[in-house]
Amino acid sequence: MSIFDIFDRISTNSQAGGGKIEYVIAGLGNPGMQYEGTRHNAGFMAIDTLAKKLGVQINRMKFKGMTAEATIEGKRCLLLKPTTFMNLSGESVVQAMEFYKLDTDRLIVLYDDISLEPGKLRIRRKGSHGGHNGMRSIIDLTGKDDFPRVKIGVGKKPHPDYDLAKWVLGKFSKEDAEKMAQSAENAGECVKLMVQGKTDEAMNKYNS
Repeated sequence: MSIFDIFDRISTNSQAGGGKIEYVIAGLGNPGMQYEGTRHNAGFMAIDTLAKKLGVQINRMKFKGMTAEATIEGKRCLLLKPTTFMNLSGESVVQAMEFYKLDTDRLIVLYDDISLEPGKLRIRRKGSHGGHNGMRSIIDLTGKDDFPRVKIGVGKKPHPDYDLAKWVLGKFSKEDAEKMAQSAENAGECVKLMVQGKTDEAMNKYNS
């Protein structure tokens, strides 16, 4: 570790109201205005909503992503939006985890799920990537799948032959966008419970 890394770490962990980062909360999506409001950016939407509730802005570039530090239920957390594009999300997440010397039990990932209808959530303690390329990247690079996650429903393809990339990069209808706003709020509430070790409570309250 260079002297610059040491100073950076000291600075990161001693900001106002700071302390050692205990959790990384990663919301997955694609950077750029053209992807705003798309199904694949449900994770970005949820973490932006959480940040707004916490009174912080995710505007610091670090770990190949945009970041903010926040205290959630007494726990110091890093809010992370990887800017690597979805398929390389693991590069950003792993950099943050290694920097703070955290294991995967201190990682919570928020991301879109086409098997759930808009507005629905599903909390899981662990699991496979389920064909989601952002999760595939995180699992491949951490070598583990035993980290908690909040799946955010975005709706299934209108028919089996519909192009998946076109579907997840498409935008929500007005009705579905309203449902997504509520699910983004609920995802943040899940995170608040999960960092307290109340994942079962989150599952019982919000799982669809």
